[in-house]
Amino acid sequence: MKCFSIDLDGTLLNSQHEISEENLKVLQYLKEQGHSIIFNTGRAYEDVVKFEAVQKIEAPIFSINGTVLYSASRDVLHEASLSVSIYKELFPILKELGLWMMIYTNQGGFPCRFPMIMDKSDEEIDLIFKDYDYDSVLQKDNLKIYKVMAVSRKDQLGKIDQAKQLIQGKIEVSMASSHPNNVEFTSIDATKGKALLRYQQQTNQHFDEIYAFGDGGNDISQFKVATTSVAMANAPFYIQQEADVITKTNDEDGFAYAVRHLINI
Repeated sequence: MKCFSIDLDGTLLNSQHEISEENLKVLQYLKEQGHSIIFNTGRAYEDVVKFEAVQKIEAPIFSINGTVLYSASRDVLHEASLSVSIYKELFPILKELGLWMMIYTNQGGFPCRFPMIMDKSDEEIDLIFKDYDYDSVLQKDNLKIYKVMAVSRKDQLGKIDQAKQLIQGKIEVSMASSHPNNVEFTSIDATKGKALLRYQQQTNQHFDEIYAFGDGGNDISQFKVATTSVAMANAPFYIQQEADVITKTNDEDGFAYAVRHLINI
């Protein structure tokens, strides 16, 4: 069985954050042929299922970089959370750098989730984060922290590199960037690649071939476990270097283009 593990933002989604007709057509073909499709994304579940195309395909969703795995029938197969103590180690470092922080939990994203700020100006984003009471997050009952995401202003990308240097090897977390101006911290057990391996084990499946599609640093782990890794032409150069194949951009239906050439349809 072939498996197609597909990132969303910058990969399956175009710049308007839509799944094109061409990409949907190829997804439907793969489904009809009995291949396994997995939406493997940094997005939270709520920000994935809202797409009509995702609802039509009814495929497993690996959300928040492999933190929470959902079956095609939307049952939770696995979840990995960050401890409060690790959160308390991360928070002051990121705050000191002046980064905007989003906390992804089992009760929502606080103060919001990344898709909600993607098209906003720095000034608009500042208003969302400026006076947010992060202590209130820890007071929620039965809290599970899935991800801490830090985002910089577009003209302060160096702060993301600083955060990585301060945290890498010092705090036990998985760390990856889906865009140049962000860094995402999840459980050490949560990456897109680990999720693919765990899913096969939990469902007693073995994929003969895994095709992984992505454009960001959080896709490198799935590239490493794939038999064929495909980077988008819009991906940064260092991501393209990690891939076996480089396809067209996400605005040129690069996913569909690659699939048609890889399996001759």
